[in-house]
Amino acid sequence: MIPYGRQSIDQADIDAVVAVLQSDFLTQGPQVPRFEETVADYCGAKHAVAVNSATSALHIACLALGLNQGDMLWTSPNSFVASANCGLYCGAQIDFVDIDLSTGNICPKALAEKLEAAAKNDSLPKVLVVVHFAGQPCDMEAIHTLCSPLGIKIIEDASHAIGSRYRDAVTGSCRFSDITVFSFHPVKVITSAEGGMAVTNNDSYAKQMRLYRSHGITRAPEDLKLKQAPAWHYEQQMLGFNYRMTDIQAALGNSQMRHLDNWIAQRNQLAKNYQEKLQALGLNYLQVAADTLSAYHLFMLVLPENKASEHRSIFEELKSRGIGVNLHYTPIHLQPYYQEMGFQSGDFPIAEAYASRAITLPLYPELTEQQQDYVIDTLADIMGQ
Repeated sequence: MIPYGRQSIDQADIDAVVAVLQSDFLTQGPQVPRFEETVADYCGAKHAVAVNSATSALHIACLALGLNQGDMLWTSPNSFVASANCGLYCGAQIDFVDIDLSTGNICPKALAEKLEAAAKNDSLPKVLVVVHFAGQPCDMEAIHTLCSPLGIKIIEDASHAIGSRYRDAVTGSCRFSDITVFSFHPVKVITSAEGGMAVTNNDSYAKQMRLYRSHGITRAPEDLKLKQAPAWHYEQQMLGFNYRMTDIQAALGNSQMRHLDNWIAQRNQLAKNYQEKLQALGLNYLQVAADTLSAYHLFMLVLPENKASEHRSIFEELKSRGIGVNLHYTPIHLQPYYQEMGFQSGDFPIAEAYASRAITLPLYPELTEQQQDYVIDTLADIMGQ
C-alpha cells in the first residue's frame, strides 16, 4: 500500500532521541526551549510555545485571546474538527465561513459578506481561526483588512503549513495574525511524533499560553505573588492544563527542522509532477496562488463535477489497488456532533461540493516517480482514460 502520507526519519533523528533517553531529562529539559527557539527564529516570530498537540495549541491560543462563554468563534468547515472544537473548549459558540472551491481555503468574499451581516445583528466573532488547508496560506492580508477594524482576533491554523510562505513572509511571522499554530503529527511536514506549537509576537499572549500549558503554574521569581519566596516555591495562578511537550518529542522535532526547506522543495516538485500528469488527463486539483509557497502537506485531486456521483467508487477502487487515498475533509458542520447543534446539509454549499469530489493523493518526500506514475496510471484506468 502506498500511504497518503508518512514520516521521514533518519539516523540523526534517532540519535537525537537516544541522546535524550540517555540524559537526565525525559520530560522538561533543555530540548523544549531549544525547539521553541529554532521554530521562532525560522518564522521570524518573537515567541514560540511548544505543547503536546496542535489541538492543545489552538485551545490555549483561544484562551490567551480571551475567548470565553458567550463569545463566538468562526472557522473553516473544510478542516479537522480541532479548528472548531478549540472554541467549544472555551465555552464559545461556533460558526463557519464557506471556502473558495479553487483553493479549499476560507473565501475572503464570503467572509466579507458574513461579517457585514453579523455587524448588523451584533453577532461578530471574537476570534477567527483561518485554516491554511493542505499547506497553502490563506489570503491573510485580505482577511486581516476585514477583521482588524472590527477588533476580531485572528489565529492562523497552520497545522498543514509550516515552511510555507505568503508574500515572501514565512508562515508564523504573524504579520497578519495574533497567533499561529503548527502541528508535528507524523504525517505533517515535520514531526515530533505528537506535538504542536503556538507562535506569536505578543508578550502577553506568550506568557499566558505558557501558564495554560502547565497547570497555570509558574516558578518565575518576577511573577510570584509571594515575594522573597524560598527556592522550592511555585504558584498556580490560573486554571491550566497538562499540555507540555516532552524533551524526547522536542529533540525529534528540532532534528527534523534541518530538513524543512528541502522537504518543502521536494513536496512542491512532487506536486508539480502530479499537476502535469493530471492536466494531461483533464483532471483538476487545488490551485496555489502566485504569491504563496505551499508546504504541500496534502495534494488534493478534485474530480470533475460530472464525476461527483462516482466519487466513492473511484476512491474505493484506488484503495483496492494499493493506493492509500484519503478524504480531507468531511465538512465539520456535517459531523453528527455539530448537526446536534443545528448545523445541516446545505449550510456551506461550497465546502460540501468540494468534499463530494475531493480525493487526497499520496504525497511525502520519499514518494518515488514510479509510485506517482502508478497512482496516475491507475486513476486513468479507473476513469476510462
